[in-house]
Amino acid sequence: MSNSVLTGDELSNAMSGLDGWAVSDDEKAISKTFNFTDFKSAFSFMTHAAMYAETDDHHPEWFNVYNRVDVKLTTHDAGGITKLDMKLAAAMDSAAS
Repeated sequence: MSNSVLTGDELSNAMSGLDGWAVSDDEKAISKTFNFTDFKSAFSFMTHAAMYAETDDHHPEWFNVYNRVDVKLTTHDAGGITKLDMKLAAAMDSAAS
């Protein structure tokens, strides 16, 4: 998968396929807060997302408190948002549903 940074129309088009994700002001990351019914559900989501992330060797920045998981995705090697981030975001949305 390409590690080219998405900008302009590419970024807008990619974001239109995601629900609830926001682009940072500097357009170098996307983020979302996932809310679950309890810690067990949040941890289960994180486990599923971690397994998926590991297969692509692309890992999230995240923070968990009880039933909330705050996620930030960026491709550090590329210096911004790439297709890898979009792919992981879509997988996380799927794991959360």
